[in-house]
Amino acid sequence: MARHGNANSATTDEALRLVSVRKMYGSAGNSVTALDGVSLALPPGTFTAVMGPSGSGKSTLLQCAAGLDQPTGGQVFVDGAEMTGGSETALTKFRRDRIGFIFQQFNLLPTLTVLQNVTLPLRLAGRRIDRKHCITTLQRVGLGDRLHHRPAELSGGQQQRVAIARALVTNPKVVFADEPTGALDTRSARDVLTLLAEAVHLYGQTVVMVTHDPIAASYADSVLFLADGQIVGHLPRPTPETVAERMTHLGDQADRRRVIAGV
Repeated sequence: MARHGNANSATTDEALRLVSVRKMYGSAGNSVTALDGVSLALPPGTFTAVMGPSGSGKSTLLQCAAGLDQPTGGQVFVDGAEMTGGSETALTKFRRDRIGFIFQQFNLLPTLTVLQNVTLPLRLAGRRIDRKHCITTLQRVGLGDRLHHRPAELSGGQQQRVAIARALVTNPKVVFADEPTGALDTRSARDVLTLLAEAVHLYGQTVVMVTHDPIAASYADSVLFLADGQIVGHLPRPTPETVAERMTHLGDQADRRRVIAGV
């Protein structure tokens, strides 16, 4: 279950903690607030979906939490370790050691085989490659017989499974997924979501997923709702119906705010 608070530290029984995280874009006279003091804490072994209307800040939240973007203010902790605003080299090492990321468009290298794509993060980090572990990870996602295929020889769903295996092979503390089913058909999307849920419930992984799809969100243990850069709701044990109802409510609120603002 997600917990919200303002504690200025994190413990190792928290996979992820954000403390008053802010993100501003633009100059001082023409700035946009994407995140407005977001605080949250997620325990290990949980699957959390993040949802909100367009422009609510959900993708910015994911990017700041994953170290792909620098917050304007606040703190991010992964497995009790603070992600600092030091050098890009230090930040890259932090991400490689603690974080996995799954993109909507897979981001596989077309000239590499399935197995080579999965071992790539280990090579980049200078870590020993345990070939057996990599093959086992690919078997877990149903691609044990596709080790030497290249991405162009795979379906979209299979390519996303490779991306999941690549994210899991380094044993990250948190896996972030940005609309991981957005480019997939319904059946492939269901398979990918099932894999993410199994990574959590069978292997103790922590997954944070941005999605706009109530059905996708229903695979998570809980849903966090964002609006105007702030967390405005939390829904445990979501169903497609309860998520859709909450999103409709948030959309109505957003429409009312735009009318009041004269937008």
